[in-house]
Amino acid sequence: MPTEGTIPYAGGETWYRVVGEGEEPGKLPLLCLHGGPGALHDYLEPLERLAGTGRRVVFYDQIGCGRSWVEMPADFWTVELFVREVQAMRDALGLDRVHLFGSSWGGMLAMEYALTQPTGLASLLLASSPASIPLWEAETGRLRRLLPEETQSVLDEHEANGTLDSPEYEAASMEFYRRHVCRVDPFPDCVQRTFAGVAEHPDVYMTMQGPNEFVITGTLKTWDITDRLGEIDVPTLITAGAHDEFTPLQAQRLNEGIEGSELVTFEDASHMQFVEEPEHYREVVAAFLDRVEQG
Repeated sequence: MPTEGTIPYAGGETWYRVVGEGEEPGKLPLLCLHGGPGALHDYLEPLERLAGTGRRVVFYDQIGCGRSWVEMPADFWTVELFVREVQAMRDALGLDRVHLFGSSWGGMLAMEYALTQPTGLASLLLASSPASIPLWEAETGRLRRLLPEETQSVLDEHEANGTLDSPEYEAASMEFYRRHVCRVDPFPDCVQRTFAGVAEHPDVYMTMQGPNEFVITGTLKTWDITDRLGEIDVPTLITAGAHDEFTPLQAQRLNEGIEGSELVTFEDASHMQFVEEPEHYREVVAAFLDRVEQG
């Protein structure tokens, strides 16, 4: 049975969930960082099956969202806050040696954490995680210009009027999400819960990202670690979807920047490959973890 609990963190409580009883000989636990920022861990639920490879799989809702929600002023939400939370989670759960998975923002966070050169980091798994938000913004803008003209017109009109909370704008935005974020129709329950959670407590996402995936107004707008990728010196797996908002150009920059990293593209997926091609994803990740553990 999975175990759940909380740890005190930064004036609030960080909620976690551990799937699996422990590690088989030679295996290491996998700590999973969700996206957003502020998007809840729920959409990562397909990764729970990796516990079947003889390891614990650990999830948590980052401070300020989901089961770890706490109300704080906007300047509270910083990259450094979330980097420290990764270490706090490792310390609390005794994850001395660990694989670190991150999806989207979670991978940005994983890279920032890796740049602190922590001990016991066995590998990084980066699912659709940009190294540069300026490049992300340029590429999502390019994809947005490929939407049907009537959809673009709705987006343009509401952005010009500042009415981004209108149902019409949200429906038009969903056209982008269905193409480039999750192509399973309708969205699975775990994905719907994640979107509902962001809608309920949007503070972190709005502060750091902005109103959606392609309008970037938050504090991450200028975030770029491209020139520091060479400092990451652990085995790294990068995954992307062929239809991803994390485009081939972004994947290539990341792959070239992290020496020795592997890049796997899932042809029938977009931004949530573990939801869209769950069995194939599990196989790819399990094989990578095995290679790392066998040295």
